[in-house]
Amino acid sequence: MKFMRKFFITLAVIMLTVQTAFSTDVWVNDLRRMFLKNSAIIYEINLRTFGAQDINKNGIIEFDEAEESGTFLNAIPKLDELRQKGINTIHVMPVTPVGKTKALGTAGSLYAASAFDSLNPQLESKQSALSIKEQARKFITEAHKRDLRVIIDLPSCGSYDLYMQHPELFVKDKSGQPVVPADWTDVRLLDAGSETAVNKDVYNLYKKFVDMVMDLGADGIRADVATNKPAKFWKDLITYSRTKDPQFLWLAEASESWKEPVSQYAVFTPYDKLLAAGFDGYYGSYFNLKNYKSGSELINQILATRANLAKFTEPKAVIGSFTTHDEMSPILINGNKFSEMIIWLNATLPLNSYFVDGFDTGDNYIYMWANKEAFKTFTDDDYYFVHRGKLDIFNFSRQPGGKQDKLLETFIFANGLKRQFSSIINNGKFVPLKTSKPSVFAYAVSHNGKSIVVIGNLNFRNIIDVNVSVPHLTSSNIALPIKIDSIPLLEKGSISVSLAPGETQVLLINDLDIK
Repeated sequence: MKFMRKFFITLAVIMLTVQTAFSTDVWVNDLRRMFLKNSAIIYEINLRTFGAQDINKNGIIEFDEAEESGTFLNAIPKLDELRQKGINTIHVMPVTPVGKTKALGTAGSLYAASAFDSLNPQLESKQSALSIKEQARKFITEAHKRDLRVIIDLPSCGSYDLYMQHPELFVKDKSGQPVVPADWTDVRLLDAGSETAVNKDVYNLYKKFVDMVMDLGADGIRADVATNKPAKFWKDLITYSRTKDPQFLWLAEASESWKEPVSQYAVFTPYDKLLAAGFDGYYGSYFNLKNYKSGSELINQILATRANLAKFTEPKAVIGSFTTHDEMSPILINGNKFSEMIIWLNATLPLNSYFVDGFDTGDNYIYMWANKEAFKTFTDDDYYFVHRGKLDIFNFSRQPGGKQDKLLETFIFANGLKRQFSSIINNGKFVPLKTSKPSVFAYAVSHNGKSIVVIGNLNFRNIIDVNVSVPHLTSSNIALPIKIDSIPLLEKGSISVSLAPGETQVLLINDLDIK
């Protein structure tokens, strides 16, 4: 009996140990659920630069000088930093091999995919015995250990190299030449077919990509320019992925602002058809913030986006696409105050926060060697091609990052606030507030007797004195300042404040439901 008792005790200990190991080591994807609750705080990275080691600090990676560009492995030590900044999801820009012919930049554009079923050898660390797939899998596993979900970018087009190998995959113009979409001279338009006849060859190409990234352990896909493929193409692909992982996220690069195809030969599927096909979310049109002069323009966009999402029986969501790798650095547009405004809009609106690498420290993405002749190239382009003021995706360049420590503090604080008040922001009633000055926007989000009030000045040159109407506000209400530069005055039914150029104020009122 003593032997049996010892046996069962030992067995119980073993089972408990195994159970504990599985509970801590096995990652369970929850990204789709989190995204649809507007709880994702997403950070977009270019792995080729994310962990780059620019020893001589000249902004370009010189392999002859023992410098190393970003890889799957040297990105791992930086994951702790992302977690400390409040990030819970990483959007990894394309990891597919890039084209070298008719290329842009000395490394080739990340979005000029020369294959869809393999990984970019530029991201492989030569210091490791692990295969590139094992390195990629390790990167994702290490992200998961830090409670970071991983979205992988799916390129929209193929490189010229891929066209030369498989011309049958591409759309041809009237003269039989492959189509250059928009002004993207380094890629050619893939032929995904139509709503009635999906091109199985291109579909299978993308299906292999889905298999690859899911095998690596990724939690979702961001579909680059999703509008240039038929809805049925995406519906079949998304349905396929969900049979393998129901929580696998699909984010469409699409917007209400986009109404035209990238070429006369291209398909155009609007954002609502993409959502109906199974995408969980899209970009919206928040990148237009840089053009807004009146607060009503922003408020109208918020209301329109919410109305668009409400049309669907299944939950859908958007990202705070105020700034992306396609947008010029906010620092160059309207300085630090514009970056702060973007941070607080992401933190307080019912959407998924979204930022690009370097934004949080104020990188202006100005490279001193930009568009000059290169000393060395790995493509047929002899110039360091870049888009001014935008994250470099064409060359082996430095890590993104600026020197704005105060902006970083604001970034971390706001991300923490988004988590702390998630029940208010995600479940509350969004209420636009009337303002006395056109350049000022104001809104409240109220839930269970608590209200977050946000007031922002879109005039980045002048101080604006403004009154904001707040229904049911009384002088007895107490507003806790979350973020203010000047002191607001609470009166019956209104808040009066003098806003600095570009200033955003955030207040918490604990004893008020604003309706």
